[in-house]
Amino acid sequence: MHMRGRLVHRITPEDVGRRVSVRIRLPEGGFTDIVGVVESWDDGVLTVRRRDGSAAEVVESAVAASRVVPPVPPRRRGGRPPQAP
Repeated sequence: MHMRGRLVHRITPEDVGRRVSVRIRLPEGGFTDIVGVVESWDDGVLTVRRRDGSAAEVVESAVAASRVVPPVPPRRRGGRPPQAP
């Protein structure tokens, strides 16, 4: 999300349905990150669904940086393969 020391906001309403990482300015200063799928983007408010199923509403003006990220890889069935003795 940094580009030569600058924060870059790269997502748009066309990214609804894609997995993104969004860095948000907090009211008390500092930042927090949200990673999830953009469910909606209406009237300057994004709704991002996290992996745990919770939704975060983000006011677009609070977004300091953002980018599209790859989908979560599917979990392997059965866990790890058995180790040789």
